[in-house]
Amino acid sequence: MIGAIAGDIIGSIYEFRPIKNKDFPLFDQGCRFTDDTVLTVAIADAILKDRPYDESLRDFGRRYPEAGYGRSFFSWLIAEDSRPYNSWGNGSAMRVSPVGFAFSSEEDVLLQAKMTAEVTHNHPEGIKGAQATALTIFRARMGSGKEQIRSHISERFNYDLNRTVDEIRPTYSFDISCQGTVPEAIIAFLDSISYEDAIRNAVSLGGDSDTLACITGGIAEAFYGGVPDDIRNQALERLPTDLFEIVNRFCHEYQIR
Repeated sequence: MIGAIAGDIIGSIYEFRPIKNKDFPLFDQGCRFTDDTVLTVAIADAILKDRPYDESLRDFGRRYPEAGYGRSFFSWLIAEDSRPYNSWGNGSAMRVSPVGFAFSSEEDVLLQAKMTAEVTHNHPEGIKGAQATALTIFRARMGSGKEQIRSHISERFNYDLNRTVDEIRPTYSFDISCQGTVPEAIIAFLDSISYEDAIRNAVSLGGDSDTLACITGGIAEAFYGGVPDDIRNQALERLPTDLFEIVNRFCHEYQIR
């Protein structure tokens, strides 16, 4: 989960000024947490307190109304009687990482990921993106190798994971869809040699950088056994107290380093 938050913060300054290389400072002065972090923490808090996902998303979203939400989500957030809006956007995938860390069976992970998505992103691609992300994290956490993950996720979700970062990068551009973000984020992990390398891969694609790095970061954290201390500490230092405390409690509860 901290891996996802760190990815969001690192990628935040490149969201609207993309880069196409891996040579960049991890924590620029302008780095900040965005809606990806706020809503990831909301999902974690819902799991910890066994509260409805939509209730928690509204609670935290309204606490941080300027975190950078998409127009449709913000309309949902402020509405008195908000309903799912059939979104296929990558917002369902960027907030789901706590599910991959908290639940202990593939069936539960898939069910809970669907539940986190469908309160807003009830389009099949929105649900699929959340499930694929959570299941990749779960598989990585449970010790599956990269080729096992590649095969299982590509077969289950019909994603083309037989590409490389170097092949994707030249023509890839900003894409807010699950179907144009989740496979690329997974490949950024599959092509990596460390947590940091995975984040650099994701940002270097030159797309929706904070969300790509958020999704990749959660997977890389699970696979590589945590986040390097210097990256972890710099990310946590940028969180307000309420978000920081929930992250700490979640990591303690689910024994995440």
